[in-house]
Amino acid sequence: MKHVITFLNTKNPEAAIPFYRDVLGFKFLRDDGFALVFDMDGVMLRIGKARKFTPAPGTVLGWEAEDICAAVDELVGKGVTFERYSFMQQDERGIQTFPGGDQVAWFKDPDGNVLGISHHAR
Repeated sequence: MKHVITFLNTKNPEAAIPFYRDVLGFKFLRDDGFALVFDMDGVMLRIGKARKFTPAPGTVLGWEAEDICAAVDELVGKGVTFERYSFMQQDERGIQTFPGGDQVAWFKDPDGNVLGISHHAR
C-alpha cells in the first residue's frame, strides 16, 4: 500500500464541487461518473455520488492548521458556518480547546458531512 485515498458521499454533486474546490481550495480533477475526484495536496478525495445516504454523526475528514484562528476566519469569510455544540465550551469562533491544549472547530459540507480543523499541542 502506498497512498491514502479518502472517501465521502454526496447527494448533490453540483453543490459539492464548488464547496470543495472554491471554499476549501482543493483541485477538482474530474467527475468520473461515479465520484467527484479532488486532489487535496497529494491525497485523493473521492466523493461518491449517492441517491441516499445519512452523514456519519462524527467528524469524517479534518485538516491540521498551524493557526486555527486564521483558518476559521478564512473559511467564515468564504461563507462557512461553524458548528456549535451545547455540551462543549467553544470560544466565539466555535473553537473547542481540550485539556491537553488541542483545539478543534467543526463545520459541515453541503451534504451534512462533519469536517474539522484542528491544531494539536506539541
